[in-house]
Amino acid sequence: MNFARAKSLGRIVARHPWSSLRDAALLSSFMAFAVLVAWRYDLFAFLKSLSDPQRTISPPEAVLLAILFACCVYTFIARRFAEARCDAASESCHEVEMRKLRELALQDPLTRLPNRRALLAGLEEATVACASGGSHHAFFILDLNGFKRVNDLYGHAVGDHVLQVVVERFRRVARPSDLLARLGGDEFAVLSYDVDRTAAMEIGARFVRSLDSAVSTDGFSHDVGVAVGATLMPDDGLSSEAILHNADVAMYRAKAQAQSAVAFFDAAIEKPQSVREAG
Repeated sequence: MNFARAKSLGRIVARHPWSSLRDAALLSSFMAFAVLVAWRYDLFAFLKSLSDPQRTISPPEAVLLAILFACCVYTFIARRFAEARCDAASESCHEVEMRKLRELALQDPLTRLPNRRALLAGLEEATVACASGGSHHAFFILDLNGFKRVNDLYGHAVGDHVLQVVVERFRRVARPSDLLARLGGDEFAVLSYDVDRTAAMEIGARFVRSLDSAVSTDGFSHDVGVAVGATLMPDDGLSSEAILHNADVAMYRAKAQAQSAVAFFDAAIEKPQSVREAG
C-alpha cells in the first residue's frame, strides 16, 4: 500500500475511531481463536514447542499464518474504505437535499414559479449589471384585474385554479430568458433581459393578450385581465428598490384604465402611491 493510500486510511480511522477499534478487536480475537483452534487440534504443533529455541515454523505454517494475517488486514482496510464510501454517499445525498431545500425556498408552492425572494435576487443582479454599463433590461409588475371577484364568489380553491391557468398562459408568452415570478397574491413580475423600449412594449402587450379570452376552470368561466406596469433599466432607476417602486407606480396607472393595459413609468407624470388598491 503506497504512502498516499496509507495516509488516507489514517484519516478514515481517525474519523471513525470506535468502529475501527471494534474491527481491530474482532479481527484480533479471530486470529487468537484461530491460533487456539490450531493448538487444540494440533494443526501446527508449534505452540507445544515454543520453548524450544531450535523450533522453527514450517513453510506450510508460515503460509497459513501469512494468509490469515493478510485476510485480517485486508478486511480491516476494506471496511475502513467502505465507511469512507458511505460517508461520501451520505454527503452527496445531503448536498442534494440541501439543493432541493434551497430551490424550494425560492419557489412559490402554488404556481411553481420563482418567488419574491428569487425575483429580488435576480433584479439586484440586473441593476448591478446596468450600473456597470452596457446592459438594458425591462421590469414589469403584473396585477390581475377581476381576480378578487373570483375569490369572493367562488372561494379560494377556485381562485387558486384560476391562478394556475393564468400562470400557464404567462409562461407561454414569456421568453425563455425572462424571469417570471410570483410576488404574492394575484401579483406577478417579469424581468426581461437585454431589451429596449420597443421590445419591452411588445413583451408587455403579449401578457395583456394572453388574458384576452376568459379563464375556464372548475366548470366556470372567469373574465380576468391584467394591469402591467413597466420600467426600463437603467433609465428608470439603478437600484432594485427604485425599479420596484417605479414599476408599481406605473402599474397603478395601468390599473386605473377600464381594461387591461400596459403603462410605462414616466417620471414627469407619475406620483408615488402609498395605498394599494384591491384587484
